[in-house]
Amino acid sequence: MPRRADVVIAGAGLAGLSLAVVLKHALGPTFRIVVTDPVLAEAPKPDGRASAFAVAGCRMFEAVGAWDAIAPEAQPIIDMVVTDSRTTDVVRPIFLTFDGEVAPGEPFAHMIPNVAVTTALWHRARDLGVELLAVGMEEVQASPGGATVRLADGGSIETSLVAACDGARSRLREAAGIQTVGWGYDQSGIVCTVAHEYDHGGRAEEHFLPAGPFAILPMTGRRSSIVWTEETARAERLCALPRVLFQDELESRFGFKLGTVEVLDQPRAYPLRLQVARSFVADRLALLADAAHVIHPIAGQGINLGFRDIAALAECIADAARLGLDVGSPDVLDRYQRWRRFDTVLMGATTDGLNRLFSNGSDPLRFVRDLGLGLVDRMPGLKRFFIRQAAGITGDVPRLLKGEAL
Repeated sequence: MPRRADVVIAGAGLAGLSLAVVLKHALGPTFRIVVTDPVLAEAPKPDGRASAFAVAGCRMFEAVGAWDAIAPEAQPIIDMVVTDSRTTDVVRPIFLTFDGEVAPGEPFAHMIPNVAVTTALWHRARDLGVELLAVGMEEVQASPGGATVRLADGGSIETSLVAACDGARSRLREAAGIQTVGWGYDQSGIVCTVAHEYDHGGRAEEHFLPAGPFAILPMTGRRSSIVWTEETARAERLCALPRVLFQDELESRFGFKLGTVEVLDQPRAYPLRLQVARSFVADRLALLADAAHVIHPIAGQGINLGFRDIAALAECIADAARLGLDVGSPDVLDRYQRWRRFDTVLMGATTDGLNRLFSNGSDPLRFVRDLGLGLVDRMPGLKRFFIRQAAGITGDVPRLLKGEAL
C-alpha cells in the first residue's frame, strides 16, 4: 500500500530542506512531510559555495530553531563598497558605500557557506520528524482529490501537494508542461574561497569590471568568498589553469589591500542566465526557488528570492491546514502564485538591467552609471531603502521573514 503524506518535497537542497523544516515546525507531528532526493544517502558535503543570506532569511532560521547551529559559520556583512573600473586601472575609485545594518546590531546580511546551512537544516528536519528518503521522484499523477508520487525504487506516496525544489533543470516542471522564459548571458560565475593576510573587517566589495562584477564577500576568519563573472569560455579556461596561474589572475582583480592571498579550494564556473517559469503552479504542484526562477547573481538575491517563495508557500499551506482545508487545492496554489510572481519578475528584470548596464566597456555608459552611483551615495534615505530592499524586509513580507511564528 502507498504511504500517505500531506506534502512531498522533491529536492533536499537549501530550498527543499528549508520548506520541510518551516512546515513541520509550524504544523507539528501530525502534519506529515516527506523529502525525496538521492543525495540524502549521505550527509551534505562542502562544494565551495557560500551565499549572502539576507536578514529576512536569518530571521526565518531563528524562528524555526535552526539559527543556533548556523551562527558559528555566519559572518556579518558590516558594510559594502561599490567600484567601477577596468581590470588594468591602477586606482579603483569608490562610488557607492552602504552601512550594512537594517537596525542597530542587526546586519542586513550574513555570508555563510551553503553546506553549513544545509547541514543545520538536515539535522533540524530529522529532529522534527520529517521523513527523508534517499530516492528520486519519477512521476507525479495529479487528480482532483490529491496526487500520487511514484518513486525510483518502485514505491509510491499519496499526498495533497508536491513542492518542486529540484533546481533550475526541474524534472517536475518539465513533466507538468510548464515553459520558461529567459536567456543565457554567455557569462559564468567563478566561485572559490580565499584566505588573506589581513582581516576584512566584515566589508563586502563589488568591483564592476567590463566582463562583469567581481565580488569579494567576507567569511569567518581571514577568508573571503569570490564570485567572479567572466565570459563563459574564458571562465572555463581560467578554472582549468594551474593553481599558481589562476592565483595570478585573481590577484590582478583582488588587489593587495588584504595582503597575501591564497586560493583554498578548486575554482568552479557556473553558467549564468535569466529563467522564469511561465507559471509557478500546476495541478497539485508548486515550484519554488531555482525550479521557479534563476536570476543573475549581480545583486546577491538568488537564494533570498527562494526563501521568499518558501515563506510565502508555507504561510499559505499553514493557513489552509489550520482551517481544515485541502493544502493542495487551487485556491491555496493561486494565493501562492499571486504573492510571488510579480516580485520575482521585477527582481529578474532588475538584475538583468544591472548586468547589461555594468558588464561592458562603453565609456559613455560608464560615465552615466558612475554619475548615478555618486548621486545615490549622497542620498542617505535612498541608500536605506536599497538596504532594506536587499534585506528582504519591504513590501508584502511573509510572517516568517519578519521573524514571527508561522
